[in-house]
Amino acid sequence: MTTGDTQYRPARAWSIAIMLALMMLVNFLDKVALGLVSVPMMRELHLSPTQFGLIGGSLNWLFAVAAVAGGIAANRWPAKWLLFGMAAAWSVLQLPMLVAGSIWVVIACRVLLGAGEGPASPVAVHALYKWFPDARRNLPVALLHQGSALGMLIAGLSIPVVTTHWGWRANFALLAVLGALWCVAWAACGEEGTLVRGGRVAGTAGIARDERVPYGLLLTDRTVIGNFLGHFAANWILAMSLTWMPAYLQLGLGFEPHAAGRMFALFVATTSPLSLALAWLSQVLLARGVPSRYGRGVFVATTLAIAGLLLAALALPDLPRAAKLAALTLGSGMTLTMYSIGPAMLAEVTPDAQRGGVLALSNGFASLAGLGAPIVTGMLIEAAGASTARGFEQASLVCGVVLVLCGVLGVLCLDPQRSLRRLAQRPRDTPGAMRESSG
Repeated sequence: MTTGDTQYRPARAWSIAIMLALMMLVNFLDKVALGLVSVPMMRELHLSPTQFGLIGGSLNWLFAVAAVAGGIAANRWPAKWLLFGMAAAWSVLQLPMLVAGSIWVVIACRVLLGAGEGPASPVAVHALYKWFPDARRNLPVALLHQGSALGMLIAGLSIPVVTTHWGWRANFALLAVLGALWCVAWAACGEEGTLVRGGRVAGTAGIARDERVPYGLLLTDRTVIGNFLGHFAANWILAMSLTWMPAYLQLGLGFEPHAAGRMFALFVATTSPLSLALAWLSQVLLARGVPSRYGRGVFVATTLAIAGLLLAALALPDLPRAAKLAALTLGSGMTLTMYSIGPAMLAEVTPDAQRGGVLALSNGFASLAGLGAPIVTGMLIEAAGASTARGFEQASLVCGVVLVLCGVLGVLCLDPQRSLRRLAQRPRDTPGAMRESSG
């Protein structure tokens, strides 16, 4: 199959997708490690729930700025070396955790780590899109996020064991080594993709692949806004789970540390296939001719709304422990679909030359949820008399409301075909408008 001036090479494309999935595995090991060592860390450093929530949210203090800067850089420089530099920084930033003795040292490490990780997902997705044509993008991006899920699964099984035998700090030394190993492999095997969409954006008569749209026009588009909101909602539950779910399993639901780690791994092992299956179903709908408005837009908005109802159910009184785990697992798994389908919709309406920047802006906006969710959860736990169970379940109700509202707005806003028509009808003689290629 050919697209534009280059050929789609499935074997090489999927090998790059696997390498990037492994990068996201390391990325999410870094993210989830803090939550899985939360109990011994809080005890050793004498942290309150609100203080620990502050540490959890600090990962996102520079996340948005870094995500946008990285996305803009990806529009100009090879993604291969941007990704290499980011992963190398993650490895180095694990080392101070081996000796951190105060909340401010830990916060400094997490803030800098967030700055290094901010561009990771949008730049990785941008890199993937250089290898896969539009109709084939749902599954490779879903695979990318399966790497994230696999990282959480491995963390759930291994980090409690490492903590028991060598202490909670030893986990960060292992993370540094894993990051360095990925950097070596990527430097040897990574490659920049060259696949671009040919001629004009599919379904329109006025947007060439190498044109540029004024950012003011792009960022006021309803599909772009709907994606930003959906990404925000999905990131809220993700950030809350990464920071507080291990503590909830131990202190809220009564699992001992190793069992809590296994339950966290089971949670991931269930959510990952669910999100992958939903991404596959969306791609099947598109292949059968269903417009992207329904096959992607209404589809992902509906999953967010259903997920919100499931998560809000955790706040119901006297709900059995098994039902709480099921609602949390299914709700969280359904929100992960946003991470594969959302970027595909943004790529539909964004010229190739601006795709990295728009994906990064979406990640940057979503990181605001990552900043707020851990702190809000910590405050609710402290307000509930330090009851992790009651506070976490109240936070799940808040998260559920956010998801339902963003799902409803998504149904109204997400329509790539309408967005493409709007962009194609823009005035061509305005300053900064897209320029036609000379060819």
